[in-house]
Amino acid sequence: MSATPATAKSSRTSPGPADVATSSDGILTGRAKNLALTGLFLSMAVSMLSITVVGTSMPIIIADLGGSQAAYTWVVTATMLASAISTPIWGKLADLTSKKMLLQISLVLFTVGSALAGTATDSAWLIGFRVLQGLGAGGLGALGQIVLAEIISPRERGKYMGIMGAIMAISTVGGPLLGGAITDAIGWRWNFYVAAPIAIVAIVVLQRTLHLHTEKRKVTIDYLGAALISVGFASLLIWVTLGGTQFDWWSWQTVAMVGGGLLLLVAAVFVEVRSPEPLIPMHLFANRTFTMSVIASIAVGLAMFGTSVFLGQYMQLARGKTPTESGLLTIPMMAGVLIASTLVGQLITRTGKWKRYMVSGSVILLVGMLLMGQLRSDTSFWYVGISMFVLGAGVGMCMQNLVLVVQNTVSPNELGVSSSAVTFFRTIGGTAGMSAMGAMLSSQIVDFISQGVRKLAQTDPAAAAGAAALDGGAIPKLGELSAPIRGIVENAYGRGIGDIFLAASPVAIVAIVAIALIPNIPLSSKSAAQQRADLQRAERDAELGAAH
Repeated sequence: MSATPATAKSSRTSPGPADVATSSDGILTGRAKNLALTGLFLSMAVSMLSITVVGTSMPIIIADLGGSQAAYTWVVTATMLASAISTPIWGKLADLTSKKMLLQISLVLFTVGSALAGTATDSAWLIGFRVLQGLGAGGLGALGQIVLAEIISPRERGKYMGIMGAIMAISTVGGPLLGGAITDAIGWRWNFYVAAPIAIVAIVVLQRTLHLHTEKRKVTIDYLGAALISVGFASLLIWVTLGGTQFDWWSWQTVAMVGGGLLLLVAAVFVEVRSPEPLIPMHLFANRTFTMSVIASIAVGLAMFGTSVFLGQYMQLARGKTPTESGLLTIPMMAGVLIASTLVGQLITRTGKWKRYMVSGSVILLVGMLLMGQLRSDTSFWYVGISMFVLGAGVGMCMQNLVLVVQNTVSPNELGVSSSAVTFFRTIGGTAGMSAMGAMLSSQIVDFISQGVRKLAQTDPAAAAGAAALDGGAIPKLGELSAPIRGIVENAYGRGIGDIFLAASPVAIVAIVAIALIPNIPLSSKSAAQQRADLQRAERDAELGAAH
């Protein structure tokens, strides 16, 4: 699918229109670049649409499958965990082999996982298929940004990062709306099939238009490091998810999971330091831009993923809305992401300045989290909408640009591994934060509902008899509950979801500090392919000079 620089011309004996503007150094320009970007953005749309289309329908899906609040959290957590763990592997492979082939493989994995998820008969099977979906999502998320950096300079990339943010926002707005309509009309299973036609188009477009030269290198994967990192983080995330519900926070399970997870991660550091092809090169952490971007990405991931997961529950279980209505009511959040990412991306491209916008975005992120922390079951929808818009604007100003500033400072030969590492830690942060928020919510929901039922039993014992429907911790179907019990459930979810946003808000302060400490390095005007071509020419000139 790709060729080395030495064989590039011979590997395409009959170039089409898209090849005409591809130089011998593998630098895409003009129409070729635009066509390649079309395929790239289509692949991103597939990933975002397939994930978001089920967002507002998830309470109904889990209720139909007989799942609990823990199952609800794990359906999303499993996807994110698989995505996070696979991301650095995709990134490392991108530095070693064909980026186009990897992007197409990740599209196939993602689409197959989505289709299988639509056939699930219980929550355990759904979680398993979502893991496969997550493996593909890890590739799409990492490779999309890596390929973009390959063909677009950092200075120009701000504009395209804004477009990527816009695609994310449109998919995240349109996905829940489409998913809600499909669920209400023909059933939730069809949500998992909706992106398949777009995926097929994306694979064909990428095959015909994305012509990147690949420097053939021996593919050496650090399997031991990958295993240690995967199991170490998985152990910690499982502990966060199950702690306080399946076992006490202070218990032997906590000692085993936390202690074992930390020991595995420490061992992973030693393995990575000694590996010839480390999954996450430790020397990257000596780069202050990389380290601070990783720390800030964790906070941004928490805000982005946590909001997308728990807003659907808030709208349906605290406000009694249908999946379609829930999608409509979350538009302000994505409008904030769309407007902020597009506008800031254009400003960065025009001015070359990035730090002022990212620091402002992190402050806005904190304000949004604090505003969301005041949610209750009777909060005005105007207040909810404004809070979501503010939070979305903060995410939009920071998320993609954290990858941009890292790509601007690393060697073009480490572009894949550094970009994927930032995405990896953002996803890990979001997954851990979401698991912690889900565990806190599960515990609070049980307490709030118990308190409400006890109060109801004192005033109306007959009405409290219907509380048996809430036994077992399963997510309830509001339409099947009596009015008094429904009121208790709505109040519990409204109060609980507001509390978890408030509890998570200090993480945004960490993002403010981390972004403020990122060195204000000017953005380069050359793409990774151009920088690599310059390095190769310099090496050839040096060899010729030495020969003479």
